[in-house]
Amino acid sequence: MPLNQIKTYNSLLDISGLAERERKISLKAIFDRDITNNASFKFRSKPIQPTPKEGELKLETLFTHLTTVVVDYKTKKREYDLYRSQRLHWLKYHVDEKRKQGMLVFSAKDKGGIRTYIYDQAEHYVIVLEPLRKINEYYLLTAYHLRGKDNKKIENKYKRRRLAELY
Repeated sequence: MPLNQIKTYNSLLDISGLAERERKISLKAIFDRDITNNASFKFRSKPIQPTPKEGELKLETLFTHLTTVVVDYKTKKREYDLYRSQRLHWLKYHVDEKRKQGMLVFSAKDKGGIRTYIYDQAEHYVIVLEPLRKINEYYLLTAYHLRGKDNKKIENKYKRRRLAELY
């Protein structure tokens, strides 16, 4: 478990053999290190906040979005997702823009509004931020590993982008 805290991009966290409780402890330690206890968690000098829920910031909701996937859209039931969880430590690496080659960073209008995407083409990993112009911050919506047709969707979104600059 503690070995996961020294993993770097693009290695995967070693969590597949852990029991649910140990896995959550390991992932939570990385989440706390990179997000909760990181006073300089920013994208291009703008602070990043978890998405608010009912008027308050919910770090637990963000942790859930970064480690689970929706399996039932009617009930909004979520289940653990190995692909998202194994890459949890990639989030900070990409937000800090340490990778320069093979990255698409753009804003585009989506059905939910304007979104900023940080897309690692080689690793098929995307981070979705919601820019807030009035307070000069971002909400971190989610981050996940793209599989199947999702790769084409993000590339098509990039081709159709209409915004000249990032929000």
